[in-house]
Amino acid sequence: MTTRARTATTPGLRTEHLTSTTPPPGPRLPLAVQTLLFGSFRHRWLPVLRRRHGDVIRLRIYPERSVVEIADVEHIRAIFSGSPSIFHAGEGNMILKPAMGEHSVLLTDEDVHLRARKLLMPAFNGAALRGYRDMITRLADEEAGRWPTGTPFPSHARMQALTLEVILRVVFGVSAGARLDELRRLLSRIVDVGPIDLIGWYNPKLQRFGPWRRYAVAQRRVDELLYAEIAERRRADDLADRNDVLSRLLTVSGEEDRLSDAELRDQLITLLLAGHETTATALAWALHELARDPAQLAAATRAADAGDDRHLEAVAKESMRLHPVISEVARKLTRDIEIGGYRIPAGHTVMPSIALVHGDAGHHPDPREFRPERFLGDGPPTGTWLPFGGGVRRCLGAGFSLLEATIVLRAVLSRYHLAPDRERPEGARPRNITMVPARGARIAVTQRGQTVTG
Repeated sequence: MTTRARTATTPGLRTEHLTSTTPPPGPRLPLAVQTLLFGSFRHRWLPVLRRRHGDVIRLRIYPERSVVEIADVEHIRAIFSGSPSIFHAGEGNMILKPAMGEHSVLLTDEDVHLRARKLLMPAFNGAALRGYRDMITRLADEEAGRWPTGTPFPSHARMQALTLEVILRVVFGVSAGARLDELRRLLSRIVDVGPIDLIGWYNPKLQRFGPWRRYAVAQRRVDELLYAEIAERRRADDLADRNDVLSRLLTVSGEEDRLSDAELRDQLITLLLAGHETTATALAWALHELARDPAQLAAATRAADAGDDRHLEAVAKESMRLHPVISEVARKLTRDIEIGGYRIPAGHTVMPSIALVHGDAGHHPDPREFRPERFLGDGPPTGTWLPFGGGVRRCLGAGFSLLEATIVLRAVLSRYHLAPDRERPEGARPRNITMVPARGARIAVTQRGQTVTG
């Protein structure tokens, strides 16, 4: 029986009146082996497990130990629309706590989360996005103007530098000064971690040695810089005239909404890290794919020349589908549930799989092909494109990310012709909780109208 047929006959989600006692199937490999496979090869391993076990797969990985991957769209929709008191996204994201902090909007649940989300939302609503457009356009044009022509270079690094600059302006309103210069350098170090580095987050003894020690030192220095920026900003007498996130958070009305320095630090570092790394990676993958597909490159170039933002946004969306930057989202259970005919106990983490849904030919025909036109017209079926999660925990910065990606693609494509540095496409490698181009999405660019070489 195929996975698709098996899914069609299984019951949906239950949170009460449970009848099943059957645990989900999954591999029997040791925890250490499963952790290694998930951390470094999940983009290859999970499709194999789905073919073998179906749409509900139990894994044992460090540090959560018991997690359940969910690949069926209806099950995922039920989880996203389920009670936030049962499906704790904050607890599910606890792997990020050492970097983001306990107050982060990504790591809190229920009323505490709603409070943080309410405070941050004004910085990413429609009016705010319109206000960022000129700033992003200017920075994107300046960045593209610095690119070397005719010599291959890693586009991922350039996208990281650009998106970090953009989010620094959004968070702080300024980008000049020795403190922010140092912060730029250290934030680049903070996001550059692999699966082995993550182990050190949960083992204080390891933090005395080698790369774990260097990471801990960098993180402490980032905290010092952020607290210094917060203290200086609290003394400013023009906060009401500023629109950056830090100033907004310092001028909220109501005693219950005022944030402590520790709370401010956690929200700022969350925005700085999550607000640039994922968009940079999605843009790098988009450039990687366009450089290898002359027809799609020509169509995207025409869109850039014509100001067709809808097509450029479709390019960004297809990049996010084909190369999910984050392969799943997590919800930790506060009570037993039943899903797909299997019982999952409280304390387990269910993980709706973005990667498995995006790679499913039943939702996206020829899923390994780069086809931005999927997102023109009616687009893919509802619930089959999930780069920003879903439900009440859908990413606050989704609109910001797509706006930024569209502007950057226009700035690059209106100036350059893209070419790959070699014929074979790049694979993916893990970087913190993301999957990035293994060689940095290397491309070569030439000014439009010139002959492409290399």
